[in-house]
Amino acid sequence: MYSLPQEIEVWYIIPAIRRELAKSFIKKYKIKQNKVAELLGTTEAAISQYMHRKRAKDIKFSEEMVKYVEQSAEIILKDNKKVIGEMMKLIEVAKRQGVSCDICKKYNKGVLHLCSAKPEQEIAR
Repeated sequence: MYSLPQEIEVWYIIPAIRRELAKSFIKKYKIKQNKVAELLGTTEAAISQYMHRKRAKDIKFSEEMVKYVEQSAEIILKDNKKVIGEMMKLIEVAKRQGVSCDICKKYNKGVLHLCSAKPEQEIAR
């Protein structure tokens, strides 16, 4: 059994992005956990787990990715209606940086011969 790229996004990448956004909102902007949970469409308990490294702890983003997250945090704070769009952008950046492939290599051992994904290339239509 193996995980599809979309499952990797849901189980690993999205929580890691939420973790970094939560850290930015709480540490840089001093926003309370309940407000961060509301902004990110999750629970206050999830935010607490992100902050205490009990959830989404397996992925370490590059400094460049963290900068993208911080920029998105600023955009979201200016207009909270942009949260979904910013999340989608951050998922794309993570894919371009090969985060999905790194996770896949870690958890999908033995099936990588099935993959012909080239995250740096656009899908031809």
